[in-house]
Amino acid sequence: MTAFRRFAFTVLASSTALALASCGSKDSTASGLAKAAPVAAVAAPAGQMWSDVVSATPDGGMRMGNPNAPIKVIEYGALSCPHCAKLSNDGDKTLVDKYVNSGRVSYEFRSYIIHGSIDVVLTMLVQCADKSAFFPLVQQIYATQDQWIAVAEKAGAQAQAAGNLPPAQRFAGLADAYGLTDWFAARGLSKDQAHACLSKPENAQAIAARTQKWYQDQGIDSTPTLFINGSKLEVPAGTEPWDALNAALQNAGAR
Repeated sequence: MTAFRRFAFTVLASSTALALASCGSKDSTASGLAKAAPVAAVAAPAGQMWSDVVSATPDGGMRMGNPNAPIKVIEYGALSCPHCAKLSNDGDKTLVDKYVNSGRVSYEFRSYIIHGSIDVVLTMLVQCADKSAFFPLVQQIYATQDQWIAVAEKAGAQAQAAGNLPPAQRFAGLADAYGLTDWFAARGLSKDQAHACLSKPENAQAIAARTQKWYQDQGIDSTPTLFINGSKLEVPAGTEPWDALNAALQNAGAR
């Protein structure tokens, strides 16, 4: 873990309880899904594609696609996690174009905190944007992850100072120090909007509490962790998560 990531964790841990989890796939002991018959495509509402249908879920995620899709994918992913970025970069286009837009599959993303304040700030900001922008922003975060992490790792004294600010100012200060305010402003979320969202420490507490709950109640201890229709996806050693998910979706009937 870099010094930046240790600091990012410490800043948040001082005010919120966090689960101890890791970025990277682990071998799953869950059994594979039984092969199902092919599932029929479902037409989207008139004038829309299913990927346009986005809503918040009661469990703290954001869901894209047919809410009644017979095949439901849930991902627990950390926005700073390189393994999650690889899954997104490898598979998002196919997941959306082939599976979600067929109406057979819905996809829910649950932002899980691995690297403390950096993940909390990112989650607060993607939730601040209009819901129609949520998934495009997550995809861009992953596509440019190396770039914004390189900027954030140079924050140094500015980030240290921001970490000592009162809670209502702390996360805006960290976002500025990490370069994330500018990153989001370039994608339609103004600095004023970002600062307003980041000024609510109760939102940060809620985000951290969800991660703690997922860790304690469901045993989520690495990212990405994937579920299909409530069953944890088994990713064999040496297999990329997208390859495992793609095969599982076919097996579940999305073919």
